[in-house]
Amino acid sequence: MAKKVITLGGGTGTPVVLAGLKNDPQIDLSAIVVVTDSGGSTGRLRDEFGFLPVGDIRQCITALADDNLTDEIRQLLLYRFGGNSGLKGHSLGNLILTAFEDLENSPGKAIETVSRIFQTKGKIYPVTEAVADLVIEYQDGSRETGEHFLDDHTIGGKTITNLSLTKQSPLYPPAKKALLEAELIILGPGDLYGSLIPHALTDGLPEALQQASAPFVYVVNLMTHFSQTHQMSAKDHVEAVAKYFGKQPDVVIMNTGNIPPELLAIYARQKEYPVKDDLPNNQKLKVIRGDLIAEVPVKLNSNDAIERSLLRHDVKKLSNVLKTLLNPVLA
Repeated sequence: MAKKVITLGGGTGTPVVLAGLKNDPQIDLSAIVVVTDSGGSTGRLRDEFGFLPVGDIRQCITALADDNLTDEIRQLLLYRFGGNSGLKGHSLGNLILTAFEDLENSPGKAIETVSRIFQTKGKIYPVTEAVADLVIEYQDGSRETGEHFLDDHTIGGKTITNLSLTKQSPLYPPAKKALLEAELIILGPGDLYGSLIPHALTDGLPEALQQASAPFVYVVNLMTHFSQTHQMSAKDHVEAVAKYFGKQPDVVIMNTGNIPPELLAIYARQKEYPVKDDLPNNQKLKVIRGDLIAEVPVKLNSNDAIERSLLRHDVKKLSNVLKTLLNPVLA
């Protein structure tokens, strides 16, 4: 019988995990996706229509879409408008999801419908159907409202002391059921405060995670993020996860592969550096280290207004590590 695997996350990190695991017949894959995005195409659509933000969900649908779909159909999800019209910067996939949110009157149902259209190999759930903003509190006493501030380098370098939501947001019931039935729960990779911790702010998710019997796995990001995790080590990342989720990861996956100097230089200009590995090996925490770097840096879309990372975890390398945790036979 297929093993039930759940991913928690969003952004560009979770799709790497999904793409690596989706074609394994011995894995029953599901994704619980963050819905607090407020920047770029997603933020503009949310401001105009008041629906749940869909950018992270669209990326997960793209990752799970059937490989046998024609290239033209797959490109519909990926296409981003250029030119100087009001559509500039919008993702067609975001527009499709927004249209179905309106038609279905339920974000969860809209995602189910679009997932069927693109024949996803796995289920996708929003972590909540409530529309709420992130509230970010800093060590200097200042605060900002909106996830997009987490990518604002003009206020970067400040230490985040607390993250919360503008209103109560109940955990989406099918997502809770999936968590409780999971045999492996994977958090990340992804922006710590933008893509991962927001899950823990929904009412009921930390409790469901604590009730779940599945191993809780955290994939540490490759680089620090100047406006989120400046100067945070791997140990700092793990402590933040434990604080918000109310549960320390059972396993942490850490990259030890060399990053090309030219990419390090690009990141350094943004005051971003490889996450320092200061994790101890003990009975309470299993740390798996290895070369997880993708050999080819990601090329960015010139029509995308948001700056996105150049570096990714390698799909095959990361999925092989995760499969060994689930069952050595799968690797």
